[in-house]
This record gives sequence, C-alpha cells and structure tokens, in this order.
Amino acid sequence: MTAFFQTLGMSYEWAWFVATVCGILLIALPLMLAVAMIIYVDRKIWAAMALRRGPNVVGPFGLLQSFADGLKVFLQETIIPSAANKGLFLIAPVVTFTLALLSWAVIPFNSGAFVSNINIGLLYILAISSLGVYGTIMAGWASNSKYPFFSAMRASAQMISYEVSIGFILITVVLWAGTFNMNDIVWAQKGHVLGIINGFAANPLLFPMWVMFLISSLAETQRAPFDLAEAESELVAGYQTEYSSMAFAAYWLGEYANVLLMCALNATLFWGGWLPPLDIPVLYLVPGFIWFLIKVFGFFFVFSWIKATVPRYRYDQLMRLGWKVFLPVSLLFVVLVSGYLMATGHFQ
Repeated sequence: MTAFFQTLGMSYEWAWFVATVCGILLIALPLMLAVAMIIYVDRKIWAAMALRRGPNVVGPFGLLQSFADGLKVFLQETIIPSAANKGLFLIAPVVTFTLALLSWAVIPFNSGAFVSNINIGLLYILAISSLGVYGTIMAGWASNSKYPFFSAMRASAQMISYEVSIGFILITVVLWAGTFNMNDIVWAQKGHVLGIINGFAANPLLFPMWVMFLISSLAETQRAPFDLAEAESELVAGYQTEYSSMAFAAYWLGEYANVLLMCALNATLFWGGWLPPLDIPVLYLVPGFIWFLIKVFGFFFVFSWIKATVPRYRYDQLMRLGWKVFLPVSLLFVVLVSGYLMATGHFQ
C-alpha cells in the first residue's frame, strides 16, 4: 500500500503514514461494526437456546437493535458519583476499549493481510492483554463504591491467574512453530498432521492445550461460567455498576472486542487461521479471510452456547481450576512437547 501512495507523488514518509492509517481504519471500522452485530448474534443465540425470539422488532429481523441500544446510551446523561475520582473514572473505560482494539494490529486475516507483521506478535498480544486489567481496577477503585471495588479485585485476580496458564500453553505453540510471528505460526500449521490436516489442534500433544486455551479464554474475557466479576446476585453489576451512558457502552464494546479477539486467537493459533481445514488444493479457491471468519464465528457460537447452558462457577472453583489444574498440566505439556521436539530433532 505504501508503494501505491508513492505512485501518487507522495514521499516515502508520507506514503507510509497514509498507508498505515488506512490499514488501521480497514481493521478498526469493520471491527466496530462486527462488535455491534455480534452483540445481536449473541442475543439471538441465547434466545434460541431458551426457545425465545430475541431481538426482532427494530429493523428487519431485529438487525438494528444494537444500533438502537447504542443510540439510547449515547443520548443518556453521563453521571459521575460525587465521591468518585473523576479523572480515573472517565479514563478507565477509554483504557479498556483502546486496549481491546490494539491487540488486533497483529492478527492476520489472510496471508499478508494485517496492520503490522512484527516478529514478536504473540508477545505483543500477551503484553496488551495483561494491561487490560488496569481498566478494570481503575473503574472499581475510582467509583469509590464497595461492590465495584470487590468486582475489580475479583476480575484482576481472575485475569492474572489465567494469564499464567495461557502463557505456558502458548509456549507449546511457539516451540512447535519456532516463531512468535503470528503470520508464520499460521504457515507452520499447513499440513501439520498426516500432511493433510491444517492446524495444531489435530496434534495429540497440542489438542489438550487448545482445550485449556479455550476454557482460559472464557475466564480471561470474564464470560460465563467464569463471569464472577459481574455476578448480579452478589455484586449488582460488577466494576461498571456506577457507569452510565457512553462510558458504560465503552466497557460493553470492549468486552465483546476482547471476546472476538480470543475467538480469533483460537482460530489463528490452533485451527490454521485463514488456511482451510484440509490441505487440499480445491479448498484454497475459497479466499483465506472467509475461512478465518467462519472459524471465528464458530468459536463465538461456542462462547454463546456455553454462556446459555453452563451455570456459573463459585469463585473458589474458578481459582482452583486455574492454579491447581491448568498451571501444572500446562507445565507438564511444556516438558512433553519440548522433549518430543528434542527427541525427533525438530530443533536441529
């Protein structure tokens, strides 16, 4: 894209700048639209699970319901509690929403279709996701209210706990792919199993890692059955209890952007990303981004299915699963995978 703008007479510096901005908009704007529509899809799936209709009035088939909800919160007054720390109270949702979008910079939608192809893409995602806890803690503390503060403490402990096991799970992927580059990780999955199946998830040593990563993704994004930070029977509505108007909507949108990100990571790291399921020439006639979107939507359906059917964990069960099950098992598989790769000469 930089070369295209240079042909229009721009210097290299200006061409690079304009091309980068265009690349960001090509990712951010469709993502914002996708977040709005995925909220509608989420509600429709829940309704179908409960034998209800779901949104079906605003627009054809209720497709404009998310935009109507967005207009409603946009027109509401932003109320700031009198005892709140006003600066942090207003910055917190901005931090959460911004960090939710930043991680998408290194997600490859197709071969060569990404904002940035940095060699440490996976480390970048881990760094950004670990910063996400700050938006939650800031909201709970700045509200100067007990329930949001309790929720923020729960959420921070939950996110930190499962990030530890996620780190070890991703080490196994990096060991097998031999790179932190997201684009190269996808290419490493081409014909990975039996020379015909694309994806690490079909590997017997990595399949348990994918199952743990999927469950950890639910905990990391605070989705049911791990939505302890928003347990309405205990904490009213969680760390965003005191928020209203667009500040509340920013948390809502940031949560769904993170859910989509985790769906994209499941597809990219374990299920071949934009690659078709099988390494068969005829399947490559379908554009790669179509395969990618199908996989992302498939994982989102699983997320919604789980939320509609699985009861909420107790907090002690949540922490036990993270520290006493996932952490030792992920450490064991790091040893098993690295030992297997050393024994087979993979590192030579």
